[in-house]
Amino acid sequence: MNWNLITDLADLETIKQQSHESPVLLFKHSTRCSVSSMVLSRFERQWANSNFSFNFLDLLEHRDISNAIAIEFDVVHQSPQVLIIKDGKCIETSSHNGINSIDLDKFTS
Repeated sequence: MNWNLITDLADLETIKQQSHESPVLLFKHSTRCSVSSMVLSRFERQWANSNFSFNFLDLLEHRDISNAIAIEFDVVHQSPQVLIIKDGKCIETSSHNGINSIDLDKFTS
C-alpha cells in the first residue's frame, strides 16, 4: 500500500485541494497502541489494491497535526481513526474496529 506521509501542517492544505478532484483518506495511527496496529494491518490487507489516495499520520510524532485535523475537519480526536475527505470536508469518519467496516468503493463511484 502506498501511504503519503503527513509530516507538516501544509500537507493538510494539499489534502484538502486533492479532495476536490477525488476523495482522500486520512489514517491516524498510534505507533504505541496494539489496537491501532491490528486495525492498520487489517485495513492494509483489505484495501491494498485500491486506487484511493491514502494519507498516514503518526499522531505520536505529529500531535500538532492531529489536533489541527480535529479542528479543520470538525471531528473528535480518536486513535486509530480514519477520515474520508471530499470537497475539503470530512464526509465520513470511523475509529477502532469500525475502520475495517468502511466500504471505500462507495466513495469512488
